[in-house]
Amino acid sequence: MPTNGFQETVETLSEKDTRYQAEAYVFLRDSLEATIKRRKKTRKETGPHVGAAELLEGFRLHALDEFGPMALMVLGYWGVHTTADVGNLVFNLVDASVFGKTDEDTVESFADVFDFHEAFVDPFRPAEPSSGGSTPLQIGA
Repeated sequence: MPTNGFQETVETLSEKDTRYQAEAYVFLRDSLEATIKRRKKTRKETGPHVGAAELLEGFRLHALDEFGPMALMVLGYWGVHTTADVGNLVFNLVDASVFGKTDEDTVESFADVFDFHEAFVDPFRPAEPSSGGSTPLQIGA
């Protein structure tokens, strides 16, 4: 689909469903493209269909790559707080005939797949100190 047509579609969708900014749809499309590229690198056979779990994993990886520790904040600004929100975006694009779907694809298959806080914050937390028998440094003892 030409960029202008896609951009017009997402602007219309974001006006119709005000929960999500237009940028969220663009990012979802980019995540799908990155998922397909990643799939081609790891598999020889590549079917055109990407299921919910694979798309969500691609979305997660793409957000971490693009935004790092700011991913949760950026996605939240766009109105995307849960995997169910990603499903809503997908099915808004399906309804607009931008994305396709199979009979097995449902919006419910996107619900509660992973926790956004764990996915986008935890990777950047400092590692917990191990309790491997070392004693803390004592100054003036």
